[in-house]
Amino acid sequence: MIDDICQDAKQRMDKTISVMHEDFAKIRTGRASTSLLDHVTVEYYGVEVPLNQAANVATEDARTITIMPYEKTMVQKVEKAIMSADLGLNPSTAGSVIRIVFPPMTEERRKDMVKILRSEAEDARVAVRNVRRDANADLKELVKEKEITEDDQHGGEERIQKLTDEHVERIDNALAAKEQEIMTV
Repeated sequence: MIDDICQDAKQRMDKTISVMHEDFAKIRTGRASTSLLDHVTVEYYGVEVPLNQAANVATEDARTITIMPYEKTMVQKVEKAIMSADLGLNPSTAGSVIRIVFPPMTEERRKDMVKILRSEAEDARVAVRNVRRDANADLKELVKEKEITEDDQHGGEERIQKLTDEHVERIDNALAAKEQEIMTV
């Protein structure tokens, strides 16, 4: 039973970190990255599909993303989808190719991005701690029902705390790496 609780806690903490990495990928670093457009959807024959299923998305250079819709009729729809995605991007169209040029980030904008990053990381830490709280509550419930001893409960809590510490460390490492990436000019 304790193993099941620890395994569930580990899976939930891992999921929290993967969500944080997805959120980090959406934050602009000043460099062109196709992952910034991963959550953009475009209407394709009446169905909303991810942008990368309706067009070829690639980085041309460090500051430019090129988007080549598979059909010429999709150019306007793709451009509109990017503008309405609220990413602060201004696509420019040349024939059937859409380009998004990233201007260099100012020092002030970089600092703002770091603040957003830290906020996302703190949200992830809180989520990991909430998982720990839930797992510890499950252990206390098992003691109440006399299914495990108090010694087993303490051992389980130590395992869960160790898991929590490992996941918080992973969050801090990811934050440091992303901060470094943003602050590098």
